[in-house]
Amino acid sequence: MSIQTRLVEYHDKESVLEGMLVWDDEVGGPRPGVLVSHAWSGRSDYEESKARRLAELGYVAFALDLYGKGVRGSSVEENSALMQPFLDDRAMLQRRLLLAVDTMRQQDEVDAAQVAAVGFCFGGLCVLDIARTGAALAGVVSFHGLLGAPENTSDKTINAKVLVLHGWDDPMAPPEAVLALTRELSDRQADWQLHAYGNTLHAFTNPDANDKALGTVYSAVAERRSWQAMQNFLAELFGS
Repeated sequence: MSIQTRLVEYHDKESVLEGMLVWDDEVGGPRPGVLVSHAWSGRSDYEESKARRLAELGYVAFALDLYGKGVRGSSVEENSALMQPFLDDRAMLQRRLLLAVDTMRQQDEVDAAQVAAVGFCFGGLCVLDIARTGAALAGVVSFHGLLGAPENTSDKTINAKVLVLHGWDDPMAPPEAVLALTRELSDRQADWQLHAYGNTLHAFTNPDANDKALGTVYSAVAERRSWQAMQNFLAELFGS
């Protein structure tokens, strides 16, 4: 196994974005691509580590960038200020997400006909929004994602299969928000799954999450279970 990385610059109008492509160059030929959508601080070591783990499984992973080349948050206040404009303008968010999907598809290492997306926290909402646009992805996986639906996609068919991996005690997505999402997905006849982990809060896959007041707490058990669930889902999508 020889994991390789490449920074990929792409553009949304005047905004310069920079994602990271990760793959195992000992695996021959184009292979399924998995987009990795970042949490509210921007593309970081955390998402890049997930991309590396996906590459070790034989996929090509692309850790996207929503905020702009080199733009990162380093505090709750900065992270919130970076994320909020995209929550306020979901059409802009969706445009950037679909641009990232197209950029990944254009990479030589990726089989453009076989792509999926995974996301964490804010990134979990992002991959759900990709599915909500009707984009032709095989599937999306939301890890401890925000769940609120946008107002601009209710008439779209959800083509991607959906896997939601959720901490049941997540204060940022309480049970009523989970039930609203399941109604939304069912009403739109999506192929969806929900795995909810009891006694589990937000950001449960992040070892650095330890803020009970904010509701972000790491859980090794939920991380292990959710990663296995994702692997099973991707194997089903791609026959691997």
